[in-house]
Amino acid sequence: MNQSEFIARASVLSGETKKTVEAVLRATADVVTSELKGVDGEIKLPGIGKLHIHAKAARTGWNPKTGEEITISARLAVGFTAAKSLKEAVNR
Repeated sequence: MNQSEFIARASVLSGETKKTVEAVLRATADVVTSELKGVDGEIKLPGIGKLHIHAKAARTGWNPKTGEEITISARLAVGFTAAKSLKEAVNR
């Protein structure tokens, strides 16, 4: 499902216009981004799951084309843990 399909479906289910749903979706993305950048680096989305930041250590990798070793620097990554209700709904 792409963004426009998501917006259309959410619009039908909520009874709101597509413009309203799109605005809420953009606001949600902005809130999630700002919260993940914040001190806690975690946000819970009820019924969906939890997004959190975790550190990835620097490591050695290789260029698949040349086989040359390269250093991949340390970075922060976004992790996701699905809510129990979501897991159960998917496995029904």
